Amino acid sequence: MTPTDLVLAAVAAIFVDADVDAARALVAPDYIQHNVAVPTGADPILGFIPALKESGIALTTHRVITEGDMVVLHNTYDNAQALGAETLVAFDVFRVADGQVVEHWDNLQVPPAATVSGRSMTDGPTEVVDLEQTAANKALVEGFVKDVLQGGAPERITDYVSTETYLQHNPMVGDGLDGLGAALAAMAEAGQAMAYAETHIVVAEGNFVFAASEGTIGETPTAFFDLFRVENGLIVEHWDTVSEIPADMPHDNGKF
Repeated sequence: MTPTDLVLAAVAAIFVDADVDAARALVAPDYIQHNVAVPTGADPILGFIPALKESGIALTTHRVITEGDMVVLHNTYDNAQALGAETLVAFDVFRVADGQVVEHWDNLQVPPAATVSGRSMTDGPTEVVDLEQTAANKALVEGFVKDVLQGGAPERITDYVSTETYLQHNPMVGDGLDGLGAALAAMAEAGQAMAYAETHIVVAEGNFVFAASEGTIGETPTAFFDLFRVENGLIVEHWDTVSEIPADMPHDNGKF
């Protein structure tokens, strides 16, 4: 199986089919877990499958981005009380090796009833196109993260983000550069300034580029999982999930 097929099969076995045997074949025994609430290894996941089935959890995968051995899923979990809320929007990131899923990162967020832009956290284009632009688009987003999000040269934002079309799915941010600027200013004024410190994972396929970063909102350690859509050499759309990084986790693997 391709990495994409492998990950989709593993996720289906766990969340859709509740097939413990299929999941056991697809998930490595020494699976490295970065979810902040789940112990590491395959056994905790396999043991949780019956409870997930009983809960009636429903998974919707909106986007799939694959580069090499890394696969990113943009997911919604409904009836997700077993995971901590009625509905959760997530980015799930998997690393595969030797025909099994061997590592998992995620970031989950409860979607609000309304958003500033009027868009949901998951709607919009889903098709991967422009595969020949993968490397260029990845370099563009890496530059944006370094210069703008990490503060290296924020004045260069228009080198990376379209001034004509910037569609926003962060529930607290309006469309366009004006919407982004207003949201950042409001956060800073409220003592909740957003700062990106380090980006750990970047996965690109065609017009989509995903980045997983850590930083702070105010004084709170925070994980930022961002997905960007690139068109004609500029970022034109953005989705994300944002969550606090807890001090205590049931493993020693950390969030990243």
